[in-house]
Amino acid sequence: MNKDNRTADIANFVTHLECSKTGELMPAGTIQNLSPAGAPILVRYDLAAVGQTLTKEKLAARPADLWRYRELLPVASAANIVSLGEDMTPLIPLDNSLGSQVIVKDEGRLPTGSFKARGLVMAVSMAKELGLKRLAMPTNGNAGAAMAAYARRAGMEAFVFCPDDTPEVNVREIALQGGKVWRVNSLINDCGKIVADGEAEMGWFNLSTLKEPYRIEGKKTMGLELAEQLGWEMPDVIFYPTGGGTGLIGMWKAFDELQEIGFIDSKRPRMVAVQATGCAPIVDAWEKGLDHAPLWENAHTVAAGIRVPVAIGDFLILQAVRDSEGFAIAVDDDAIVAAQQRIGHEDGLLLCPEGAATAAAYLKALDEGLIRKTDRAVLFNCGNGLKYPMPAADAALDRHQPIDWSAIATA
Repeated sequence: MNKDNRTADIANFVTHLECSKTGELMPAGTIQNLSPAGAPILVRYDLAAVGQTLTKEKLAARPADLWRYRELLPVASAANIVSLGEDMTPLIPLDNSLGSQVIVKDEGRLPTGSFKARGLVMAVSMAKELGLKRLAMPTNGNAGAAMAAYARRAGMEAFVFCPDDTPEVNVREIALQGGKVWRVNSLINDCGKIVADGEAEMGWFNLSTLKEPYRIEGKKTMGLELAEQLGWEMPDVIFYPTGGGTGLIGMWKAFDELQEIGFIDSKRPRMVAVQATGCAPIVDAWEKGLDHAPLWENAHTVAAGIRVPVAIGDFLILQAVRDSEGFAIAVDDDAIVAAQQRIGHEDGLLLCPEGAATAAAYLKALDEGLIRKTDRAVLFNCGNGLKYPMPAADAALDRHQPIDWSAIATA
């Protein structure tokens, strides 16, 4: 029996594609960006058949990687799976800093060091299945790195456009992994316009956030994994760093699918969209009761991954937040940095700035009475903290001079 999820003969249950706004149906196995209504497209499955085929026991016997959920994923042929080893990411309780009831799902352990690997491994695998050869996208850093890695693994060209203040390590990572990368003197939404403008001339496929159906399917595996890791019991609340919102939308979809196949009941976590005060279009829309979030002007934050001034899936993010009786919350950069330092110092876990934003949001929500101290909370650390600038550590000793041990003891 083949124990490798990536090569095993596992049935595919995709039935069709569906417009997230109008419900219009489109055939599976076709190349799609947005729907005719200009909205994100969702993949639909024969969940009744999945429920009859897949059991918790069968799932538990498989290797612990993203591909263990093949029945709920879109890639039809194992030959088209492009993989760099997407192992299940750990849950780490913050025993010392925030308490054992607060758990971090550490996505920085994935290939290319961020949760963007989930969405892009699925999108690139489907691009291979659909015969695409040239891919392009805008990025704040990590998504572009993931696309470059998987595209080159699959033998495809990768074109990436990023804001000119994208962290240097991300830009160099994209280039070193074979991506063709350009810095642009603007924000990610304008980088996205360059990608869209080049489609006809360059013949590339646009992999921008939510502008194709499959990044959601990769990102939803965060929800599938989380539910399984918690013994098919939902946490009380999930704090998710929200830029384009693919992961939040994907997890909400995952929970619906898990209920349909009988793996969980109707209990859902409250979904919390976390943004920075310097770029908080979703928070602004949520507070005003809007279904769409207007463009956020002059966006700025140390958490570059959530510096997304406008999100095409804004209505899906807001719908998930409201349906879950959750909320949207913004934290300032000082709070983000303070949370990163606190958790690093007290729990030894180096969060990326976006992950630290979820910890800052947890503390703010607790202080404002939006959650309870006893709530089981999951924070998503979306990237490896080693990929980001860190404070200087300049203490030094002269080995030729006497050592002041008291100064060392109190440092």
